[in-house]
Amino acid sequence: MASRKYKYKYQRRQDSTSAEHCCVPLCEASSKFNSILSFHTFPVDEETRRKWIHNIRRERFNITSHTRVCSRHFKSDDLIEPSTPKGRRLLPKGAAPTLFQWNDYSVAEPRRSGVWQRRDTQVDEVPEPMNVHYLEHDYCLVPEPGAVDNALDKTEDLEKKVDRLMRQVEELSVRQRFCLGRFAASDDDIRFYTRFMTYRHLMSFWKLIEPASHKMIRVTRARATTMRSEAETRDSTWGQSLQPIDEFFLFMIHLSVGQTQRDLSHRFNIHQSTVSRIITTWANFLYTILGSVRIWMSEEEVKAHLPNEFRDYPDTQVVIDCTELRCQTPSSLLLQSEVFSNYKSHCTFKG
Repeated sequence: MASRKYKYKYQRRQDSTSAEHCCVPLCEASSKFNSILSFHTFPVDEETRRKWIHNIRRERFNITSHTRVCSRHFKSDDLIEPSTPKGRRLLPKGAAPTLFQWNDYSVAEPRRSGVWQRRDTQVDEVPEPMNVHYLEHDYCLVPEPGAVDNALDKTEDLEKKVDRLMRQVEELSVRQRFCLGRFAASDDDIRFYTRFMTYRHLMSFWKLIEPASHKMIRVTRARATTMRSEAETRDSTWGQSLQPIDEFFLFMIHLSVGQTQRDLSHRFNIHQSTVSRIITTWANFLYTILGSVRIWMSEEEVKAHLPNEFRDYPDTQVVIDCTELRCQTPSSLLLQSEVFSNYKSHCTFKG
């Protein structure tokens, strides 16, 4: 009989500077700080992939080529150690993650296969044959209504308890993450971090720009150094670790509070280079969206609301003023001469 061939999923041990993170909720494993764990990509087989997604229990899960699951969620029997120190760990075909924080990283022992196995065990325990009279089962017997009601009540109580625990897990997950949902109930925090008056004002603005955010041209690592075509940019694979609304929240914190990119990377648990790309992407996007909004009043509206002081100047449409923002003194003497303000006695940007 020909030996069966098994297909394995290979995983390279992390010995480089690139960091990979586990996508399982409540798991903060990272290859940057742990060289013992291995990180595995999702299987190609559709049935096995659905089993992985079902076991992980993550809502709105977008799987990419960079999505990983660490080895702590697999049973030790499913992990095949490499033969060499720099080899790769293997996953046999059909293996799925089963160990998580919500089940204390343990799997309950399987129940016995059937009634006959239990009866055989009981018979083995009896040293001598005994004359035992078994009552025949009455298949017409109907359970009492009280017993049925008690079973239904217990089932409903368990369902309510599961729903309550799931809500608690979601609340704890939101509290641990630095995101917009964490401050949605506090208008003071929203005003501090975003300068919007209330959370309702922020969401009203988000509803206006959210439809266009799906067509956003993102800044990638390659685009940061050399300009690429629009088609290449749309096809680029840039792994998103934040929801679009949380990216907008990060950008508003950078503008309103002035947090540095390093501080934002620690708060949102993403790389500093990712923070830089998010800020640049949203700055270009909002400049395009808001720059197309008409801010000038029509000629009829200007004449209808023209102050009395301008009645002698009926052709007046706008009043243009100049403002100055203080900036650092450039090292170039030519730039110093261009930005130095005699009126302010220091270097400014004029607009």
